Amino acid sequence: MRAAIATAAAAATLALAAPAHAAPPVPAPGADGVGDPLYPTLGNGGYDVRHYDLSFDFTPVTYDFGATMRIRARATQDLSSFNLDVDSLAIDRITVNGAPATWATAPGKTGQELTVTPARPLRDHHSFDVEVTYHGNGKTKPVGLPGWRHMSDGGFASAAQASRADTFAPVNDHPSDKATWTFHLTAPKGWTPAANGNLTGRRKVPGAKETWDFALKSPMAPELLGISVNKQTYVYGRGPHGVRLRHLVPEDQVAKYRPVVEETGGQLAWLEKTLGVRYPFDTYGVQIVRDGYGDALENQTLSLFGPGWFESPTYSTTMVHELTHQWFGDSVTPATWQDAWLNEGPAVFYAAVWAEQQGFEPVEGKMKAAYDELDAVRKAEGPPGKPTGLGGFNIYDGAAVSLYALRQQIGQGEFDAVMKAWLTGHRHGNASTVDFIDNAVRVTGDASVGTFLRHWLFDLDNPPMPGHPDWGGVHS
Repeated sequence: MRAAIATAAAAATLALAAPAHAAPPVPAPGADGVGDPLYPTLGNGGYDVRHYDLSFDFTPVTYDFGATMRIRARATQDLSSFNLDVDSLAIDRITVNGAPATWATAPGKTGQELTVTPARPLRDHHSFDVEVTYHGNGKTKPVGLPGWRHMSDGGFASAAQASRADTFAPVNDHPSDKATWTFHLTAPKGWTPAANGNLTGRRKVPGAKETWDFALKSPMAPELLGISVNKQTYVYGRGPHGVRLRHLVPEDQVAKYRPVVEETGGQLAWLEKTLGVRYPFDTYGVQIVRDGYGDALENQTLSLFGPGWFESPTYSTTMVHELTHQWFGDSVTPATWQDAWLNEGPAVFYAAVWAEQQGFEPVEGKMKAAYDELDAVRKAEGPPGKPTGLGGFNIYDGAAVSLYALRQQIGQGEFDAVMKAWLTGHRHGNASTVDFIDNAVRVTGDASVGTFLRHWLFDLDNPPMPGHPDWGGVHS
């Protein structure tokens, strides 16, 4: 009897000591930005996109379009609502997990915020499906910068970097949220659509139109969106180890541009040998537009070029620059926009190596000129690893000078090993400047390399250039 009483007392004590069950978390709105150091309101919090499926029906000349974006995502918290980035899109209907949702659009700092409230809250770690039906016109003045590039034939090409994918579709518009993509681009017969990835089908639809289907199996940040509808022609080829090459040129300029785009296979082989890493995707191409665009852009698997580049005898340097981005920026994508030197620095550096080997310009001369200019830029616009904005000399030539300095410091063999480990270790992922420094220290086994890189990437004065004492620089 005494033992039974003791056992009961012990059980009562344990029951009193047991913690009460925690109340389930209360669903809350997802953040309207990811907190990027340069652009805090870009992107959105509370979920991770896994796949985008875009159906886009474009009418040339008038630029009217109707579209549906289907998104498969996974919640990273209990969500009462979540945001998508849009700009100048007219929303017609939204469903979440098949049920109608309510929505509201409000001004954002780079475009507009689309807040979606599902019929039922979304649970943390659970997948959910969103379908947004919308329409618009490609010549509507956006709230932010334009992503549309208008061609004289009445077609268009997308140039979405850094945050302009939202002028074409609702997205989570930050490079940290990569996803796979499928595209279904519809246009009148006689017009040729193009998109990232591989063409997987082509079918007739009512209204004397055709739908072209594309699939991109490797994850892509929205800023690398590369869709177009133009009077253009595909030019096909094969790269090293069977990489599918498909290029696009104006349909009446094939003879002019075929020899240019056919240089791509050799450039791809050169970069694979130089980097020691295979091309990270299963297809690549060069898209040369008729007009309406003057820059060059590394849209994933389909780099976009304005025609003016090919008026220079050194045009292949720009082609190599954008091709290098397929490794640096497209496969290995920066964690934040403040890490953008990780895209542009290698692209400038390896294009400079190519230019030297082609007899265009010695690397050392280019780096000396950039080094001299960089010192003042560091103070005005920030050092390469901590820029105050995008598009500056610091993250392009300044970052290339920093890589040149690293090669001077550790030697060609160690430098190649550092860059190879970077590309293989972060393939199809996101990585930061701190990750790059850690990678260099790990590969070389030398902690002083970390200190060296931190000076080059973060100091407001140029450090001295190894091997070039006559270049000056501030000794730390």
